[in-house]
Amino acid sequence: MQKKIRWGILGCGRIAESFAESLKYVADAELIAVASKTKSKALEFAKTFSVEYCYDNYLDLIKNQSVDVVYVATTHNYHYETCVLCIENKKPVLCEKPFTVNSKQAEQLIAIARQNKVFLMEAMWTRFLPCVMEIDRTISEGTIGDIKIFKGDFGIGAKNRESCPKYYFDPYLAGGALLDIGVYPVSFSRMVFKKSPEKVKTYGYIGDTNVDEQAAYIFEYGDGKMAVLSSSFIVDMPHDGLICGTKGYIRIPNFSRPTRFFVKLTDQEEKEIEIPFVSNGLNYQAEEVNRCLREGKLESEIMPLDETLEIMETLDRLRAEWGLKYPVE
Repeated sequence: MQKKIRWGILGCGRIAESFAESLKYVADAELIAVASKTKSKALEFAKTFSVEYCYDNYLDLIKNQSVDVVYVATTHNYHYETCVLCIENKKPVLCEKPFTVNSKQAEQLIAIARQNKVFLMEAMWTRFLPCVMEIDRTISEGTIGDIKIFKGDFGIGAKNRESCPKYYFDPYLAGGALLDIGVYPVSFSRMVFKKSPEKVKTYGYIGDTNVDEQAAYIFEYGDGKMAVLSSSFIVDMPHDGLICGTKGYIRIPNFSRPTRFFVKLTDQEEKEIEIPFVSNGLNYQAEEVNRCLREGKLESEIMPLDETLEIMETLDRLRAEWGLKYPVE
């Protein structure tokens, strides 16, 4: 029986809890360490998930030789420096999305990982879901022809700002709808068209919070190909996706975490394809990391670093149009 890959988590927020829960469903993974800058949070987390090692210092966890790989689950503004700390100590990293605050940080981080020959991957968990993998395969096989339009919306109505996560509206934590949830349609669009947009047109609403609270954006890829996308922390939206090609379309209910999709070809009835996922779905990205580590890979073919960089560059282009710059930049 092969030895389990031992995980450590940096940060103890909601996404860290979800990831810790998902690791229970990864046969060759074991969560053994957690760290938070707040000792009480780390202790509570460790107790909840029966974690052996508990720290109030990130470096202490990183230097623990029993930890094989680290999941960075800090707020956006700390992703870069935390990942650098891991990489410089030769510790493989799965970094929560958005990968970094901007493309400059992403480019530097990728260069550091490659120089140090350390595994690094963005935790865009949606891209590893079985349903999304099948959608990507269906597109690549040309089932619905030449893709011309992708539509995707992601809105969460944060009706009570006092009870929502602090980073939603905090510019010092690189908050705003784009980096937190807008990255989903942007990343999905990159998967659909296999390249970055040639042109971007967008409108973003910057509220009194000094971050983008809502935005709409249109990407143009040439040859009539386009994406029509939006993100919002003001209103709830159906998180549905629609991929339209010259031979038909793919309709995806809840495209950021789908368990089914529908294919409609010309002159045929709509066909439903159901592919549920187990746990909360974050386990599939962990499985990919484990596979890469066991095979000695430094990055994933599913979510390669160059693609992550392209996505960050697109997010920068959108924010530039809005004139939105974070204090940490």
